[in-house]
Amino acid sequence: MGDEIIGLHSWFATPAGRYLLAWEQARFDVAVDDIFGYHGVQLGLSVLDGLRASRVRRHWLAAGSADLQSAAGGARSLLPMRPHALVTDFCALPFAQASLDMVLMPHTLDLAVDPHAALREAERVLVPDGKLVICGINPASFWGLKQRRLRALRRIGVGADEDFLPEGMDGIGYWRLRDWLRLLSFEVESAQFGCFRPAMRNQRWLDRMAWLDTAGDRWWPIFGAAYFVVATKRVASMRLLTPAWKTRTGRKEATAVAVAGRDNAARRTGSPSPVPSRSPSPPSDS
Repeated sequence: MGDEIIGLHSWFATPAGRYLLAWEQARFDVAVDDIFGYHGVQLGLSVLDGLRASRVRRHWLAAGSADLQSAAGGARSLLPMRPHALVTDFCALPFAQASLDMVLMPHTLDLAVDPHAALREAERVLVPDGKLVICGINPASFWGLKQRRLRALRRIGVGADEDFLPEGMDGIGYWRLRDWLRLLSFEVESAQFGCFRPAMRNQRWLDRMAWLDTAGDRWWPIFGAAYFVVATKRVASMRLLTPAWKTRTGRKEATAVAVAGRDNAARRTGSPSPVPSRSPSPPSDS
């Protein structure tokens, strides 16, 4: 997996990578500004500072072993990379259950060997009502279509040997991700799509297509090259139900106590105890 991460960091230094990185950085700055708590973590992608606008008191950048290999491989000279606070397996985080208020996953699921296991681990460490922020590549986009076309041509021996997207980052479908989140009791609060410009490696052509960001957001929003999802962990509350006979017995005891208190008060004051009114009995026939 080390080559995949090296390709990822190198790709983010290209015009298309910088374009995607700028859009995701803006989304993270807005999302984490509204999240409060005590502890948070970002899983991977040190070229993106998803925590710089965070109000969470303590937060860390976690990296897998492959991130360290990418830094040693020379990716540090392409884009500034933040230092990691810990190195861990994203499918086995070193945090206690329900101990984090926020988990950021920038392309973490795109590159994970077992993305569903990584998602389950994020659910485990989040507190109830904790926030999960995910960004990923949308396979149903111009970028995803170009990636699949290049691979199909390469299999038959036609076209270039290089993919448009980084190696291993094929993306997970948005609706598939929503199904996974629903199964893990997450509630999707917001979802955004962005980067509607065609899959081009030239900065000049990307700048010429800037008008597509506005048009795409209005006319074909679900076909953006990337999506950004904010979800909340929901935990169903539990209410203890008492047997019905206990409720009836409690009401009878409360009534008896009220009547006894009223009689005692009447004796102390010397006033006759009120007698409950009774309906007159019907006259006898005799």
